[in-house]
Amino acid sequence: MSIAKRRLSPEESRSMALAAARDLLMETGPQSVTLKAVAGRIGRTHANLLHHFGSASGLQKALAVYLSDEVCGMIAQAIQKSRTGEGAVRDIVDLTFDAFDKQGAAALWSWMMLTGNDDALDPIVDAIHTLVDDFAEGGHKDREMHEDTLALVLMALGDALIGERLSGSLGLARDSARDMAERQLDHALERWKLEHED
Repeated sequence: MSIAKRRLSPEESRSMALAAARDLLMETGPQSVTLKAVAGRIGRTHANLLHHFGSASGLQKALAVYLSDEVCGMIAQAIQKSRTGEGAVRDIVDLTFDAFDKQGAAALWSWMMLTGNDDALDPIVDAIHTLVDDFAEGGHKDREMHEDTLALVLMALGDALIGERLSGSLGLARDSARDMAERQLDHALERWKLEHED
């Protein structure tokens, strides 16, 4: 009996489907993240995935949640390490930029907007907002931290979508946006440390 055909718990089946959806997203783009393609990838039926996600839109929204949880978890760890002196600011920048570029979040966002499934973006936005509030002593009142996060996310998103062509046409190194984001975030974290000393 093949592993793909063994009986899985609903949680295992859902997790396996989301991992396959993420792989399809990174390999061939968001248009390939369909119930049929994911079912074929994991050896399940279309009906099985329909049961778990309800529709292709439901699958894509679940993928957005899956990606945002993974990405925000990694970024949170990098921020914590940076604050304790164990990690570098560049780690935070690279994780954020890679989330949008190499892990496909920018492609997924763009596809969702083009197909009118804007609410599929909510989990990523909400996860980033929660992450920022978790690190902000003043919660929603820490406007500067929210502004720093907005700048970092917009830079990462823009870089994933047009960074290579734009930096090339301007005669800049490919990592120019990351370097700018690193300087900005380094300044922001230094400010945070000064404000929270004592």
